Amino acid sequence: MGQKKLIRFAELLSFPNVLQYPKGMPGKWKEFFQNDLPVTLELACGKGEYTVGLAKLFPERNFIGIDLKGNRIWVGAKLAIRENLQNVAFIRSHIDKLSDYFSEAEVSEIWLPFPDPQLRGSKAKKRLTHPKFLRIYQSVLTKRGIIHLKTDSPSLYNFTKQVIKLYELEVESDLENVYQQVDLNEVLKIKTHYESLDIAQSQKIHYISFRLPADTLPDKDKELKELSREEEPDRRN
Repeated sequence: MGQKKLIRFAELLSFPNVLQYPKGMPGKWKEFFQNDLPVTLELACGKGEYTVGLAKLFPERNFIGIDLKGNRIWVGAKLAIRENLQNVAFIRSHIDKLSDYFSEAEVSEIWLPFPDPQLRGSKAKKRLTHPKFLRIYQSVLTKRGIIHLKTDSPSLYNFTKQVIKLYELEVESDLENVYQQVDLNEVLKIKTHYESLDIAQSQKIHYISFRLPADTLPDKDKELKELSREEEPDRRN
């Protein structure tokens, strides 16, 4: 591990807004933030651009970024401290452990800005809009909680629309090309490090938001797998 990473990992231990694999946090976020404002998560937050950006736009809400990479979290956490943002926190952990950190209905919204699209069909279950993850989100979201996906991957965007259709989820907003919008919402103007790279080279940024029902999603996963196999062949390059 490089010297820079070692320094950052050491600093993380002293950051008041960073919790690493925390214990006993479900139901304790009002106490942590010292308020009862709604909580929004940014999953696979990387450097936390959306966590910090949203916190600036909405001081009446609390924002928590979650990622396994402490070196990346350090960037957002350091910026939040520098700018004295009291409504920002970060958790270093795995996304599939959400129920270890939040109680039922303790989260109101979830953002997924530029997650790994997991292009190979064999890795579909690792996509953060796969029903496997949506069920995890349901365990912590309020009733009809909102999921926001922003991505440059047409494959992930279309897969997500496929999931929404199959599971009959309620769409809030669907923009095939974000920057073609005349009056673009400020929340969609926030840019992450990965957006600037345009890894997919699609020259389009897609955005879709949808609500999850209160009841656990039914088991249509095999049907989804077959549909995905037909429409999106496995990529092995």
